[in-house]
Amino acid sequence: MDYFKRITPLGSLTLLAALGVSGAAQAAGAFASESKWMSGDWGGTRTELLEQGYDFTLDYVGEVAGNLNGGYNDDKTARYSDQFALGAHLDLEKILGWHDAEFKLAITERSGRNLSNDRISDPRAGQFSSVQEVWGRGQTWRLTQMWVKQKYFDGALDIKAGRFGEGEDFNSFPCDFQNLAFCGSQVGNWVGGIWYNWPVSQWAMRVKYNLTPEFFAQVGVYEQNPSNLETGNGFKLSGSGTKGMILPVELVWSPKVNELPGEYRLGYYYSTAKADDVFDDVNGQPQAVTGNDFKSHSSKHGWWVVAQQQVTAHNGDASRGLSLFANFTVHDKATNVVDNYQQLGMVYKGPFDARPKDDIGFGVARIHVNDDVKDRAKLLNQQSGISDYDNPNFVPIQKTEYNAELYYGVHVTNWLTVRPNLQYIKRPGGVDEVDNALVAGLKIQSSF
Repeated sequence: MDYFKRITPLGSLTLLAALGVSGAAQAAGAFASESKWMSGDWGGTRTELLEQGYDFTLDYVGEVAGNLNGGYNDDKTARYSDQFALGAHLDLEKILGWHDAEFKLAITERSGRNLSNDRISDPRAGQFSSVQEVWGRGQTWRLTQMWVKQKYFDGALDIKAGRFGEGEDFNSFPCDFQNLAFCGSQVGNWVGGIWYNWPVSQWAMRVKYNLTPEFFAQVGVYEQNPSNLETGNGFKLSGSGTKGMILPVELVWSPKVNELPGEYRLGYYYSTAKADDVFDDVNGQPQAVTGNDFKSHSSKHGWWVVAQQQVTAHNGDASRGLSLFANFTVHDKATNVVDNYQQLGMVYKGPFDARPKDDIGFGVARIHVNDDVKDRAKLLNQQSGISDYDNPNFVPIQKTEYNAELYYGVHVTNWLTVRPNLQYIKRPGGVDEVDNALVAGLKIQSSF
């Protein structure tokens, strides 16, 4: 993997893309634009392996972000973050004769820096979202997936067990945008202390039952172990440090409206681990005043809604057209900093006949801070007698953060997509005193 780390700079990937477009010697050769892999079909070996049940992957995501205007620190700079994901997906029915069974393994490595931390947000408060979603959870190696899935009753019952994150199955959402507020499971972004999205994994089991071809219900049991977040525990398999369980349940409906696909999710999560109150102390008094330990709650909970629906086809081609999406999450006001979040957006696939695989995306998101968190910050400042925002000991008052992103996805080849984007962050970290920020980004997604 040291070799691949050396080829991550943007210039190298651009060169590879150019080779893929102009220098392909054969359809399935290395860098061929028609191939779904940069390294090609290995002389047909890769297709043979797939037919035998072996699917090996090496995927790459790289993200550049530069501050054009505003933010906490308006000195102009750019930051680069990336991720490699090495995976194996095995069809155990083809390989071992286990009917309707499969195995998945994924190891990830993240590196780089985040512009949100270095320029956009007040370091005393941070930004709730991130202008580079691929950054986070430790810039390190991790065991991200290791699970076995078995289906029963002609596929009606689907059981998955092993190590994986909640967002892989529950509150799932695509990740084509670069801003975190439009990428992946949003519950994990706002209750990240208990709900761990990719690339963190934990011991888990998910049971899904298909009630009809369009409708299924699922429940899960996930180990809630904060030690899995630590950089040195990327491959930890023991259960030491476990605090409880997180129990999600979800209903998923996937209808076709005018022959166009949609997906609608309604879910709820319950955590059995103890959680601190965000305002009260053990005696029910303001903790900012007394300085006592926070009041402890025996659980934590919340719910979500996700809606995605394609609403048009492009000249009768359902692979092109306009899709709308929305995400809503609500969280425990007693224990969570963010108490609610909303997101709306659209994606148009194949906007131009000359570029039928390109896409355009636009989204806006609102992240609202719990009123008790704001009140506690005000009390802390009153207690210290500090009212000057520029004093390093001032506690910023956080309210609501807004994020917006517009991208154009260039489908360079079947193995490379490049998405230049513009992001606008209003009130980073929910702090009024931080200037609204305009950010230019570039997201690179490739499969080797």
